[in-house]
Amino acid sequence: MLPFLIVGGIGLALLLVSLVIGDVLDHLGVGDGALSGTALAVGLVVFGASGAVVASTGLDLIWAYVLSIALAIVAYVVSVLAIRSLTRSSDGIPASAVGLTGVTTSPVTAESGEVRLDGPGEVERRLAFAETPLAAGIRIRVVAQAGARVKVAAD
Repeated sequence: MLPFLIVGGIGLALLLVSLVIGDVLDHLGVGDGALSGTALAVGLVVFGASGAVVASTGLDLIWAYVLSIALAIVAYVVSVLAIRSLTRSSDGIPASAVGLTGVTTSPVTAESGEVRLDGPGEVERRLAFAETPLAAGIRIRVVAQAGARVKVAAD
């Protein structure tokens, strides 16, 4: 059972590193995107966990290896497909909020404030600023955007 625990532990460590700093194999240039360190880590964790469980049931050790290898391959393939799907769905280009309307949720000054915008994908409040102070509850329009912050004016 010790080999399963060691491989599973290595997979868990690799998974934690991938979650903190990103895909390790991408950073190292290994496989040129063909391999996924995160998916490999998931496969190793599944191999270790399933092997330990099967070995503890009393089946022959060969069955523990066969089943854990099969489950690890399935977990790797599912992980790769999920990662590719998520990567394709994220274009990384932030949508411009200029022209959107909304309402101030707190007083907005030249330095600070918050607004809630009425636009697609706008589910949270945004930090905002304005040339002239605006009270909470005022209808506004976005006239400029600086990163995540928006410059607003009374509508």
